[in-house]
Amino acid sequence: MGTIVAIGGGSIRDLATEPIDREIIAMTGRSNPRALFVPTASSDSESYCEHFHSAYRDTYGCVTDELLLLDRTPDPAAVRDKIEAADIVYVGGGNTLKMMRRWRRLGVDDLLRDAFDRGAVLCGVSAGAICWFERGHSDSMAYYDREQWDYIAVTGLGLVRGMVCPHYNGRTYGVPRRRDFRDMMRRKGGRGLGIDNHCAVVITSAGYRVIKTKARVDAHALWTRDGELIERRLDVVAEYLPVESMHESARA
Repeated sequence: MGTIVAIGGGSIRDLATEPIDREIIAMTGRSNPRALFVPTASSDSESYCEHFHSAYRDTYGCVTDELLLLDRTPDPAAVRDKIEAADIVYVGGGNTLKMMRRWRRLGVDDLLRDAFDRGAVLCGVSAGAICWFERGHSDSMAYYDREQWDYIAVTGLGLVRGMVCPHYNGRTYGVPRRRDFRDMMRRKGGRGLGIDNHCAVVITSAGYRVIKTKARVDAHALWTRDGELIERRLDVVAEYLPVESMHESARA
C-alpha cells in the first residue's frame, strides 16, 4: 500500500508549502527519488511544469519528469513506463472533472491504482487532492461558465474512503467552499474531510496525520448522524492515528 498526501491548497512556488514537499520526499525513503508531475487539470500548463521542476529538481534534488496527456495521443507504453518509474506522483490543481475524464479515457486511473499498490507516494494539491478519494467537492463547472455554475461532487479513484474538500477555508469567485461543502455533506451523507490551504492530510497503512505550515489553518472531519452534520478539527500530532478514528462517531 502506498501513501496519499492530500494538500488543501498552495502553490509549488509558495515557500509555505516547502515543509509539506520535503515530507513527501522523505516518505519515499530515498535521497533522490523520482518525482513525476501530472498537470492534466491545468491543461498541461508549461509554466506549472517549470515551477514543479524548479522546486522538486533544482531545490529538493529529485529526478523529475512530467506526464502530458492533452492535445495529443500519448503512447500507452510511455505513459505506463513513466508512472511505473515514479517514487512520487504529484498531481497539480485545476479542472478536476476534465482531468478525471481524460485519465479514464487513457487508462491512467488504473495505472495510478497500480502505483498505489506497489507503494508509491501519491500526492497533490486541489484537484490533485480530490483525485485519490471516492469523491471530491469541486469548482470544475466554473471553468466552463464563470457566471452560472455550482460546486459539484467529482468521482475520484476511490483509494481513500469518503469525500474531500480542498481549499476548505477558501472561495471560488466569492462562493465559500466550507459553507457549500457542509450543505453537500448534509445532502449526501457519508464521511467528509475539509482541508484548508497550506494544510495536508497524510494517509498510509499506518494511519493518518495532519501537516500544516501556517497558523490558523486546519483539517476537519465531517459526517452526519441522525440527520445532523458533525464537524471536528483534526489534531496535529507526530504519530499516525487510526484512520477509523478520524470519523470516530460516524456510521458506516
